[in-house]
Amino acid sequence: MDLALLADRFGDKWALLIGGAIIGALFGAFAQQSRFCLRAAAIEFSRGQIGGKMAIWLIVFSTAIAGTMLLAAQGLFTATEARQLASPQSLSGAAIGGLLFGTGMVLARGCSSRLLVLSATGNLRALLSGLVFAVVAQASLHGFLAPVRDALAAPLTTLSIGSNDLLVMSGISEQLAFSVVVIGLLASLALAVWRKIGIWKTIAAFSVGACIPLAWWFTSAMTAVAFEPVQLEALSFTGPSANTLMLFLSEPGSMIDFDVGLVPGVFIGAFLAALATGELELQGFEGGDSMRRYLAGAALMGFGGMLAGGCAVGAGVTGASIFALTAWVTLFAIWIAAATTDWVVDRKLPARKARAVLGVAGQS
Repeated sequence: MDLALLADRFGDKWALLIGGAIIGALFGAFAQQSRFCLRAAAIEFSRGQIGGKMAIWLIVFSTAIAGTMLLAAQGLFTATEARQLASPQSLSGAAIGGLLFGTGMVLARGCSSRLLVLSATGNLRALLSGLVFAVVAQASLHGFLAPVRDALAAPLTTLSIGSNDLLVMSGISEQLAFSVVVIGLLASLALAVWRKIGIWKTIAAFSVGACIPLAWWFTSAMTAVAFEPVQLEALSFTGPSANTLMLFLSEPGSMIDFDVGLVPGVFIGAFLAALATGELELQGFEGGDSMRRYLAGAALMGFGGMLAGGCAVGAGVTGASIFALTAWVTLFAIWIAAATTDWVVDRKLPARKARAVLGVAGQS
């Protein structure tokens, strides 16, 4: 792809949007086919069932990190210019936001990227939840929830510890980190073979992970050809979802960038993949309780993702791929909250309700 020609023909902003849409479409199509989902992996792990969902997430995660490290080693992008490393980040926001996001992810039965992919296949629960997620994210960024977000993010930032680069702080060399990541990738592939997830799902999961370094490369390459400053970034869905929502409420052409191309691209890619494989199906809510659960989860994810500075993909994969400390804090918080919420909401409470019903039946 000749990015200079693309920018000259369409302009810098539209070139970024086109690139975001293409990368988003690839991500959406392969995420739909692989069933990539952090919630599913976290629940599977917490229940002691290390199976296909965990294998898929590990393949995506390790591929993203390995690919990003290879890009940096070849001098194709500089990680320290990314927002996560170039500016102070909130450690308190990462921890609290991650906990809120992980809780919401289980309640809504999918993270923000998963909801976007599912909505493209006809899942109306995911579509409405995704809209609520975007509205709350926007309210947390510039609306009435922004002061609350600022108050929770202020107590502890990376300025207090001097860096947000996990490798620098830990003293781990890039060579050692890369070796560990490659071993993790090989182990995840072995797990995929053991759990028999199939060659196509394995390739699709690998392709989802490869979209992260692809996005890093694209935005980095655009900085060299664009006349205006370009944000070095990869994939995330909290800020982009909020920006895409505002696109429809703003003056035409005022918010054209990579992020705004990403979200529609993911939707289109997932839709086309589902259409090609006959997986389009309209699905709705199963009653008022189900709706309340989904919408509450979406709201928690919208606020938590904005507070943490990233979602399950933005922090949990993209931020982790450049070893941003706050991204790893967010990721661990998401896992902890998801496992806890699953245990309390989907296992303990139903079991208690079932025992109560049996007790009543036994007395009658």
